[in-house]
Amino acid sequence: MTLKFNKTYFAFFTLLLVVEIAIAIFLKEGFIRHTFGDYLVVILMYTCIKSFSNIKPLAVAVGVLLFAFSIEFLQLFNLLDVLNLRDSHLAKLILGSTFHISDLIAYTLGVLTILCIEHLKTSKS
Repeated sequence: MTLKFNKTYFAFFTLLLVVEIAIAIFLKEGFIRHTFGDYLVVILMYTCIKSFSNIKPLAVAVGVLLFAFSIEFLQLFNLLDVLNLRDSHLAKLILGSTFHISDLIAYTLGVLTILCIEHLKTSKS
């Protein structure tokens, strides 16, 4: 792995971060908050990693997906209770509080979107 700053990925990371913060602040319910936000969060993590490293897209995408799935499955075991963070709004926002299969689907679709975009990008160059 080599460290290399990439302005394009960082711009997308910054944009997605602003969108995710806006979703967290302004939307308390609904599809965008609970599903589209999960779809975007894996893309956010991907663009963050790619902003500072030159790791192959597939490796980053799989790593991000495994991380997202791990956090989601830890919710089955009441991670917030184990960490004594059930009353922390920030912890609930970042780690989530309940397991949902739909979140796994959203993460998977987000990673598939990443891989499709990366494939299109490399096939055009």
